[in-house]
Amino acid sequence: MRLTLHTDYALRALIYLGLRRGRRVSIREIAAAHRISENHLVKVVHNLGRGGFLETTRGKGGGLRLARAPEEIRIGDVVRFTEEDMALAACFQDPAQGGGCALIDACRLQSLLGEALGAFLAVLDRRTLADLLLSPNREAMAARLGLAPPEAASGPRPDATGTAQTGA
Repeated sequence: MRLTLHTDYALRALIYLGLRRGRRVSIREIAAAHRISENHLVKVVHNLGRGGFLETTRGKGGGLRLARAPEEIRIGDVVRFTEEDMALAACFQDPAQGGGCALIDACRLQSLLGEALGAFLAVLDRRTLADLLLSPNREAMAARLGLAPPEAASGPRPDATGTAQTGA
């Protein structure tokens, strides 16, 4: 499976906004930091705004910021929202739309691929944007994007497996 450029850019934009949390940023700023197409990013940002992942404000003092806390943005939700077609093979496509496979209902491939896709999404559902922003990755990502070191994360700390833990 390969994620589309749209999803890739969406995840990059969310990471950037997570690193710049508390301030508004421009599409131009994100595009320049990631060295990606500003025109394509405009479409991505518009879509993320429609999906409730970020807030967009036009005009002077406007810009982009996360609409929710990073802990509330599940990576699986972002992927499902930004990917138009999660069909891994022809057997997932609607025959009425010109797709499909002659072996439908006689082959186990659709079931196997459906299980694999479910496992893929289950892993992404266990992670949030906050997980992607944990130290020391946070500092390394900020440096690679040419940003000043971000403020120390005050959220959950990772355990030995990298999973965010809450409480003492």
